[in-house]
Amino acid sequence: MHKPMPVARVNIFGVTCDFLIIVTVAGAIVMKFGESRAQHSPDTESHSQIEQPITLVTIADARSGVANRIDLGEPGESRGDLFVFDQPLLNSKYESIGTNSGYCIRTVPGKFSECRWTLTLANGTVTVAGRESDSGTSLIPVVDGTGDYLMVSGVMATTPNGDKTFTQILTLYPIDQLKASDSVFRKPR
Repeated sequence: MHKPMPVARVNIFGVTCDFLIIVTVAGAIVMKFGESRAQHSPDTESHSQIEQPITLVTIADARSGVANRIDLGEPGESRGDLFVFDQPLLNSKYESIGTNSGYCIRTVPGKFSECRWTLTLANGTVTVAGRESDSGTSLIPVVDGTGDYLMVSGVMATTPNGDKTFTQILTLYPIDQLKASDSVFRKPR
């Protein structure tokens, strides 16, 4: 027998409403797709501002900022729970360089979440999306960028540091310089 889809009870302007979580997530994806299409329209510059591959090292600081867990599945930590965050983004000297904002949906309790977040820096944004592990290093694909990071591809290696910070090492490639034979596109053996 099918288990009913999780429903969120939300109070908006004094009115309690039920929304299917899938509709909320789908709406966010559609809005992001529209933003991405507008950023990559023919009226914008069609190549990355970076000329060669670069590496950025950042620290996501989950010790401060906004972080909300929304219990949507079974009571307690369970599949389908949502985690929404907007946290400071630091350099390797722990100086503020921007924000780290996004959301994760718990897929395997205590082990994995499917996440999407944006690193906002002075010269643009980098958006990543993929499976993040609760422990060890996760490799998350770079899916979008703006400003100096428009039309980049790459990968972020994110590692929890044990103090509610995460070291995020981004390796970015200008898309207009990539070929299908480049190692970033190769399947693991």
